[in-house]
Amino acid sequence: MVFFDLALPFIISLCSCSPPELSALATPPRKDARMLVLLAGIFVVHIATVIMLFVSTIANVWMVGTTATGKGSWGLWLMCNGTCRQLAVSSNEAASLKAAQAFMILSIIFSVIALVMFIVQLFTLEKGKRFYITGAIMLVCWLCILIGASIYTARFTGMRAGFVNPHHGYSFILAWICFCFSFIIGILYLVLRKK
Repeated sequence: MVFFDLALPFIISLCSCSPPELSALATPPRKDARMLVLLAGIFVVHIATVIMLFVSTIANVWMVGTTATGKGSWGLWLMCNGTCRQLAVSSNEAASLKAAQAFMILSIIFSVIALVMFIVQLFTLEKGKRFYITGAIMLVCWLCILIGASIYTARFTGMRAGFVNPHHGYSFILAWICFCFSFIIGILYLVLRKK
């Protein structure tokens, strides 16, 4: 410490810096590093959410049950029991199925748009501004997941003809995990400021 006190005037005279400027150079930018880690973490969770939304919507394992020929599953698009065929629904359930399909597809679209907007805003947004557009789009994605998964839960969870002991499959669980992640990410985007 004594060496630093003796050397400080000499260092200041060499670089012709005033002491406040020198002390600013000596302090590490910890807040910037924390913000970078936080933004990277949110970005990774956002990408994971997009991937899980794709898997949840595409895979036909929203419900799983046992049939006479083995295990079977059904989802938004197909019923699989050895071979897959189009999901047979009654005429009064057809509109609900189409709505669940549409809202899950919309959630994927909004999630991808929010991811692109985050990248664009990261490089074009002024310092101190918030990621309002990205957060709002992500909350619209959250709302679409809520509506799509809720419709499916209300109308299609439970017994299907030929299935015994049905339970929720991984696609259904992934949809609700994406629901939670998209809400958290949307709120974080609204709260965060670009540093």
